[in-house]
Amino acid sequence: MISSLSAAWTRLIGALGRLSMYRLVLLALSALAVIAVVLSFTGAVSVSALELAVSFAVLAASILVVDAVAQRIVRRPWRIESALITALILVFVLRPGIEPMALLGLALAGAIASASKYLLAWQGRHIFNPAAVGASALTIISIWAPDLGFSAWWIGSPAMAVPVVLLGLAVLIRTEKVRVVGLFLVVAVAVGLVRTVVQAQAAGFALDPGMTLSSLLLSSPFLFLGAFMLSEPLTLPPRRWQQFTVAAVVGVLAGWPLAVGDITLGQERALLIGNLIAFVFALRSAVRLTIVERTAVTPSVREYSFRAERPVRFTPGQYLELEVPHARPDSRGTRREFSILSSPAELPLVRIAMREGSQSSYKKAIATVKPGDELAITGIWGDFVLPRKTDAPVLMVAAGIGVTPFVSHLRHLRMTQERRDVVFVYVASASEELAFRDDLEAAGIPVIVVTRDEPTDLPEGWTWGGGNRLDAESLLRHVPDIHRRHAFVSGPPALIATLTPALNRAKSITTDAFSGY
Repeated sequence: MISSLSAAWTRLIGALGRLSMYRLVLLALSALAVIAVVLSFTGAVSVSALELAVSFAVLAASILVVDAVAQRIVRRPWRIESALITALILVFVLRPGIEPMALLGLALAGAIASASKYLLAWQGRHIFNPAAVGASALTIISIWAPDLGFSAWWIGSPAMAVPVVLLGLAVLIRTEKVRVVGLFLVVAVAVGLVRTVVQAQAAGFALDPGMTLSSLLLSSPFLFLGAFMLSEPLTLPPRRWQQFTVAAVVGVLAGWPLAVGDITLGQERALLIGNLIAFVFALRSAVRLTIVERTAVTPSVREYSFRAERPVRFTPGQYLELEVPHARPDSRGTRREFSILSSPAELPLVRIAMREGSQSSYKKAIATVKPGDELAITGIWGDFVLPRKTDAPVLMVAAGIGVTPFVSHLRHLRMTQERRDVVFVYVASASEELAFRDDLEAAGIPVIVVTRDEPTDLPEGWTWGGGNRLDAESLLRHVPDIHRRHAFVSGPPALIATLTPALNRAKSITTDAFSGY
């Protein structure tokens, strides 16, 4: 039974990993919309199927029109998935309707949401969640024109709670934001409970704490806000502790809305304040790069070296987002995330590596860049960093191109002469695909190689772990003292899920999952 559940979990993680973030969110929101339409026929939700369909059509049309005009002006690629996601979120946040004034209000909210991505932006990235901007603007306008509508958050209903939890959890697993949103929910519910009790006592009412808690979870918008809006990577700060800070602030403001004049500082305004805090944390992460050279590392891996126009602040193990503008980008757009290969000691040089072979528009575009061309880092994120205590034993597990963040770690350790107890497990398709062997050998650490063919020229201290696929049982065999080590794993989500039974024995687990580019 346990093995069956583990296999099912592995397949789920693998399937989620193969979907881009945008596509997964779009699929999840679309599924919620279909569920809401079905429930509308039973009266379980407060909107009708016709209202949902017409409202979505108006929102999508207004957003797409503004996007098309703005992107033609700024000459950026058109991402229809992003527009549809914003439209779907606004359908759940605003009050759907079919009256002319209500539809005008929806169109206005959609247009403002879309425009915010270009007007309220920095270094090519929007600062605020677009849907939250559109909903807030409509709520403010409704003070003078109430017939235009306002934010209603009707998605916060018991009938929609289970679908929101299940589909939201899929998104959070894919974006690795389960703990961040979990903290937000705890804070929001706790603050909301205190607020409700205080207000009830002031009014002389008696409350059932259990019923109140249930209502806050099932009938409030907290679940949807956390899973589909707060978790947006583009408006979260780079480090985990910063993300927790933003989650706690949004939780407090969402749980206890404050009155500002004639409006209440509710869910979307709480999120906007969190977005602003996140922007301050990430203010200096964008920087322009000039490509220096591109070199072959293995038959399928290329290393790219860049020179930064100004200092880049990062910690070994973090990743950057690199924008490569090009015509007719695919559904994933013009940006991809790459672990930083170099050490901070190598600045102003910044290095990344990637596997060639796919036919994505991004891969084709970056293959054409030449020395002297300029590209841009649009952000640096990640907590794939080694423990602060240098005497903490470490296990590093890399699969294929997942070796890159560890190369940054090991280069930095060597350059700073910092000594750590490290065991390295390296999974590759073939011996000739063992990238950055010189860096691993120079680190002087034991390395276990898992490849189909047995390498004939392994350095001293390296061992071949067999040609079978690495699983939890073999990992325990190769690293019998895993219980005393802090485990770091970089590779496909399916591999991480497969190794989880063994990794759970480690002192801690830090993952750096990727899904290709």
